[in-house]
Amino acid sequence: MLTAENQPMYRFLAVLTAASMVGLQGYTILFNNYAVETVNLDGFQVGLTQSIREVPGFLALTAIYVMLVIREHRLAALSIILLGGGVALTGLFPTFGGVALTTLIMSFGFHYYETVNQSLTLQYFSTHHSPLVMGRLRSLAAVSSIISAVLIWLMGFVLDYRGMFLAVGVVVMLGGLWATFRDPTHENVPPQKLRMFLKRRYWLYYALTFLSGARRQIYMVFSMFLLVKVFHFSVQAITVLFIINNLINWLINPMIGRAINAFGERTLCTVEYAGVIAVFLTYAWSSSKWVVAGMYILDYILFNFAVAIRTYFQKIAEPGDIAPTSAVGFTINHIAAVFLPALGGYLWMLDYRIPFLMGAVLGLVSLVLAQFIRIPVPRGTEAAAG
Repeated sequence: MLTAENQPMYRFLAVLTAASMVGLQGYTILFNNYAVETVNLDGFQVGLTQSIREVPGFLALTAIYVMLVIREHRLAALSIILLGGGVALTGLFPTFGGVALTTLIMSFGFHYYETVNQSLTLQYFSTHHSPLVMGRLRSLAAVSSIISAVLIWLMGFVLDYRGMFLAVGVVVMLGGLWATFRDPTHENVPPQKLRMFLKRRYWLYYALTFLSGARRQIYMVFSMFLLVKVFHFSVQAITVLFIINNLINWLINPMIGRAINAFGERTLCTVEYAGVIAVFLTYAWSSSKWVVAGMYILDYILFNFAVAIRTYFQKIAEPGDIAPTSAVGFTINHIAAVFLPALGGYLWMLDYRIPFLMGAVLGLVSLVLAQFIRIPVPRGTEAAAG
């Protein structure tokens, strides 16, 4: 799977992906309990904060223009440093305004990295190998998340929230600093069009990406808030759930990559969206904390199937379209993310079931659209250099 040419890129992405997951998972594990116990945010403020967090995702297309002055791999390293800095500062400002600002900083780093990570993976690895590489990177991300969760669980006995956010952020920044002094690129990659555009041939990729982003917001914001606010899970219990989630995903992510090659993107997306409908309906109507916790784990597993949308795009894309369309795709992914958490937070105040019923509807629409996925006959050349 790895050649002498693309091994440096794999190592580079592996380190940065691990750092990214330590930062994201550390922030995610701590945020809801920090918001409820220290900052005293209500449901609307939590939703609004998460909407603010997604603004940089909406602006991910600006990465195209940043790449005019900063090389793509260098932007990846700097993004991880920014992510770590935002996480490190979070515990120092225990107010709604402070949390909103540090969340914005952290989020710019995370979303710029994810944009560049997807682009580099699709450029440097072939259409056959990219699902396997993505599976391995997601498996590595799961291991990193486990380590992060264990450390946070242990730190919870000796440090306050300020200390835990600071420790996690510093570790992430060190990973970014390492990558700043590496150059994993080579010349055998098609040049990318560094401008924004939309193409009709990519309409299904755009639509599935939009719906995936909307669904992700309900999962990220309200499923965990449900566990903390309605079922009173402690930070230690949430940490245990994260460990279970990532142990499972460490095992199955490589299998997802192989399943894409074996069964195709349409099958994987169909399984994902059918499962999403069941999960969100259970969130809405179950009164058992253990059933809801089980659905949270299943939801986390299904979220990894979204890699099929990326590999579908790689198979239909022109080689020079990968970097700009990845950036545009991240913006499309976050259109709903800008307003959905705040809207969902308002609806939560009326009835906490409403956001999850919205998620089930999104899953149904995605399920219908997934049936239109068609992979073209190979044109003789693959859209990658790997």
